[in-house]
Amino acid sequence: MSFFADLLSTVFERRYRSALEPDLEKRSIEELCGDLLSSSGEVSGAVTAGHILDRYGAMGPSEKLGFFGFLAQDMGIDADAVRQTLTDFETTPSRQSYQGFATAAEPKRQELARRLNQIPGATARLVQMRDELLGFARSHPELGPVDHDFQHLLSSWFNRGFLVLRPIDWESPAEVLEKIIAYEAVHTIDSWDDLRRRVQPSDRRCFAYFHPAMPNEPLIFVEVALTRGVPGSVQGLLSDRREELAAEDADTAVFYSISNCQSGLAGISFGNSLIKQVVADLSRDLPGLETFVTLSPIPGLMQWIAETGQQMGEAPEDQRQRAAQYLLAAKRDDGSPRDPVARFHLGNGALIHDVHAGADLSPNGMAQSAGVMVNYLYDRALIAQNHEGYADGYGVAASTQVQALAAAMDKTKT
Repeated sequence: MSFFADLLSTVFERRYRSALEPDLEKRSIEELCGDLLSSSGEVSGAVTAGHILDRYGAMGPSEKLGFFGFLAQDMGIDADAVRQTLTDFETTPSRQSYQGFATAAEPKRQELARRLNQIPGATARLVQMRDELLGFARSHPELGPVDHDFQHLLSSWFNRGFLVLRPIDWESPAEVLEKIIAYEAVHTIDSWDDLRRRVQPSDRRCFAYFHPAMPNEPLIFVEVALTRGVPGSVQGLLSDRREELAAEDADTAVFYSISNCQSGLAGISFGNSLIKQVVADLSRDLPGLETFVTLSPIPGLMQWIAETGQQMGEAPEDQRQRAAQYLLAAKRDDGSPRDPVARFHLGNGALIHDVHAGADLSPNGMAQSAGVMVNYLYDRALIAQNHEGYADGYGVAASTQVQALAAAMDKTKT
């Protein structure tokens, strides 16, 4: 019975869509948005939503900018209605008066986005829409409220409870593997053989978060090397001549690359829960692992040195000292660490464990940090304490070794 019900529903929807198409074609996208908000029928709403998304997808840049301007100007809140309904609620608190206020206080564009999201494939298209919105908002600050509403909704739709952690290996679908190659943002994957070296050996792991509405689109992924001891060079980790280690012989898990895949989800953090989940899963599967550490880039180091008129130095120890000083002392106006990767890991409860000269000799590594990289240590006994210290005044947790390196540089300067 369910099969025949679904079949009849599909036939009815196709016929209904065919009947509606001529009228929909005559209406502007602004009119269609109004129609969708006023629609009470499930099928008619789905047809209209699909038409709006198709119409938007076919627009050029100037038309898309105009559409976002419409969302900003005509799909916001009515301030007079908000004031009046708030007065009504304060005068006569009730479920009805509260509902009136809540409805008035929510921008129409939020409900519009929810209704657009009712059709298959809409979630990915809305993520792409927000990516394009972010591009326009950089030079059009009036679109900021529109982006705020997009981020608010996407944060709910991509809540951790909806995400699925999946291991990525050489047997994963080719479509997913191709996207891992394309989205790798830290250490470029330059061939299928290079990808194989990162996901097939017994001492390599890769994990990614997926959303049920985008089953073949990774949201974020982490590449992990299983080693003995804490490594100080990415060249060694990625070498095609390295000796493979049996997974059960490893004592250290090294997170050497974390890549966000969907720029339309900017500002929605997955990395914190990703690392914690991977640590938990690896600890369960490989009880011999004792240390969980990153081998991370220092993307802002050379820019900071140039801006402050300092010199990096050529000796490895000088470079380590300079990097340690940057990580511990360079701040933004709000007091948080200047380096974005440092903010991410320190905010997650890691500590700065060590810095290494000559660790990334790729063109990008040399341009960003003269080849210096840093280990952030996730000590499970200290994660909560480090996180609290960072949250309460941006306290930077660091090993005594790193503190000594920074102090040595300060002493040299004086």
